[in-house]
Amino acid sequence: MNRSLQKILVSLIPILISKLLRGKSVFKIIALLLLVLIGGAWIYFQFISSTSFEESRIPVSENSKEIPQEDPTDIRALFEAQRSGVMVSTTGNVTRILSDDTKGSRHQRFLIELPQGMTLLVAHNIDLAPRIPLNINDHVDIFGQYEWNHKGGLIHWTHHDPKNIHPGGWIIHNKVKYE
Repeated sequence: MNRSLQKILVSLIPILISKLLRGKSVFKIIALLLLVLIGGAWIYFQFISSTSFEESRIPVSENSKEIPQEDPTDIRALFEAQRSGVMVSTTGNVTRILSDDTKGSRHQRFLIELPQGMTLLVAHNIDLAPRIPLNINDHVDIFGQYEWNHKGGLIHWTHHDPKNIHPGGWIIHNKVKYE
């Protein structure tokens, strides 16, 4: 909503409420109608005129670009468009096992090489999902959220969401699903 319009609406509310509580019945009716109109305008600008529900569920970074009807499993297209915040499904082989990220939520980190030759960092939250017993050259199937970076990107959200707000992800390794 436009900031100046929002300030005007917010400043009018106390005046209208005071007119509603005291004064002549004509002023009460007008104040009540204006409050209903302001409430309707607020709802419209906050919910209806903004992006659709599906678009607002998964955040997209500001440097992302629209890709018309792309396949969310095509990570190369997401990388080239510098797109982030997309749930993807991919498969690859572990090329390097990195040290855990212990700042904030703990994450098991490793690199995978995709069949098309791209390399991705995987950040698997081990505070919410079990650690995966990985070795170099192990094959993994992954479902998680892709985030663009200049090195190829990373995948996180490879675990369930305890709040059931975000789509849950997983990693399959040696026929065991880690979520």
